Amino acid sequence: MLRNALRNYRGLLLAALVLAAVPVLVPSIASAQYREFSGKIDKINKKKLILDNRMGDKLSFNRIDSTAVEGQKAEWDDLKKGDWATVSWKMMDKPRKAYKVVVTPPREEAGEDQ
Repeated sequence: MLRNALRNYRGLLLAALVLAAVPVLVPSIASAQYREFSGKIDKINKKKLILDNRMGDKLSFNRIDSTAVEGQKAEWDDLKKGDWATVSWKMMDKPRKAYKVVVTPPREEAGEDQ
């Protein structure tokens, strides 16, 4: 009877360890969540884009082969300083990679006269 109880306990312990190890063993599940950052393009070149959200935050994103450009522009080469955009990236990427760039209409900045 004690032997059966120990066998069951070992099985439960093994199952708990496997479940706890899944996020560590399969990092793509944990890192597949995209984040978004919106702002005005501060600097851009063939390889990199820097966005300024006008609240004191500037983030840079590296272009990758699969970077998609959508919205008001369709190509990376069409992007220019002053365009408003939202970049989708993964938190785990170091350095940040731009997976998708959506160009949005220009926003009115607070304090500007019409």
